[in-house]
Amino acid sequence: MSTALPPRFNITRPEIERVVAVFYDRIRAHPGLGPIFAVHVGDWPSHEAKVADFWANTILHERSYEGSPVEAHVKAGNVRPGMFETWLALFDAVLSNELTPDQAASWSALAHRIGRSLRAAVVDREKLPGGVPKLR
Repeated sequence: MSTALPPRFNITRPEIERVVAVFYDRIRAHPGLGPIFAVHVGDWPSHEAKVADFWANTILHERSYEGSPVEAHVKAGNVRPGMFETWLALFDAVLSNELTPDQAASWSALAHRIGRSLRAAVVDREKLPGGVPKLR
């Protein structure tokens, strides 16, 4: 009896890798996000492979990803609130261009949920109740 979980939605590993590659091509060309990523990513193929592993783990339930997105983004030190909206809009555009409408909608919903959690853990953690920023 197999205990493997079914994919969250119908997509293949090659489709995930293609979306990630196209997305990071767009990131590198983006006037706001490109320089932010360039500070932290020296080896784009390795970064893209790691991100593809993250999505394959999340969507296909593969066991290929090791790491902590929250820790990586906190450690970066230059992640700001408005970047999440820009990142997600760019990601949604890539999804719409590269996948079927059903695939794009499913992955977008998942990315937005993860984005909200990541933003809360990375950016909003620096606020007191009521949204008041902590003094450093």
